[in-house]
Amino acid sequence: MAAKKWVKFPHSSAAFDYSGAKLAKAWDRLHAGDQEAFPDKKHVAALQKRYPKLKEAGDAEAIAESLQQAWRDFHRGEFQKAAEIGEGLGVIGATVANKAEGIYATYLAKEDERGAHFERCAKRAEAAIAVMPDEANAHYFHAFALGRYSQTISITKALSQGLGGKIKESLERTLKLAPKHAEAHTAMGVYHAEIIDKIGAMIGGLTYGAKADTGMKHLQEAIKLTPHAPIAHIEYGNGMLMMYGKKRAPDVVKAYESAIALKPLDAMEALDIDKAKGELED
Repeated sequence: MAAKKWVKFPHSSAAFDYSGAKLAKAWDRLHAGDQEAFPDKKHVAALQKRYPKLKEAGDAEAIAESLQQAWRDFHRGEFQKAAEIGEGLGVIGATVANKAEGIYATYLAKEDERGAHFERCAKRAEAAIAVMPDEANAHYFHAFALGRYSQTISITKALSQGLGGKIKESLERTLKLAPKHAEAHTAMGVYHAEIIDKIGAMIGGLTYGAKADTGMKHLQEAIKLTPHAPIAHIEYGNGMLMMYGKKRAPDVVKAYESAIALKPLDAMEALDIDKAKGELED
């Protein structure tokens, strides 16, 4: 993890205090989108039993405490702290490290630094997949990182480098392991939308299997699973705009407005809502 100080979360984090037992109490709602299990001692021990290499990370109870602290930092907007704790734990901390660094890179990092963050996330996810091949979020954050990286170099260039197939494969694996993974449904919907937007429906369908109906189905499923998540509504709007253009403009605006009307549960959702407000102002 680079020692350079990251940009601070630009809002008050007082409302996102999940200290002590508050984290466990709010966990299911906070993690409805990524389906991550609460990292208590029992869960960590089960992972170590399933993937013996994880025993090298140390005592299950100590790991659990560190993971919980990392997630508290993440939800509060202390993205660098969360990423550094996760990184320090090795692959068992990859999910929190990747979500923290990935959200930071998406919304707060300088434009010329974003690609390096996403590349680091992708490598971290690949290491996690190698050790924990049946953990959905190892695959999801691989797709997430490659998808965001693709946006920094242009979708067309990313497709020419073969990243499209890798993203789709990782998302398919995620959804096979966790069918209710709303964030993966959103990402899959965006995958179809971006290909159609950049290379057209016909070539996109023939070459990459991209279909507007399939993309919409995934985007709508994400909203069904997590109606309280701003990002599900935002990407639904983005997806419609990419696939259908101005003829769906009223529906796109409604999607952004739906996101803005929600109360953020954590720093990530606050940044998501900022994004929606920015889209409406443009």
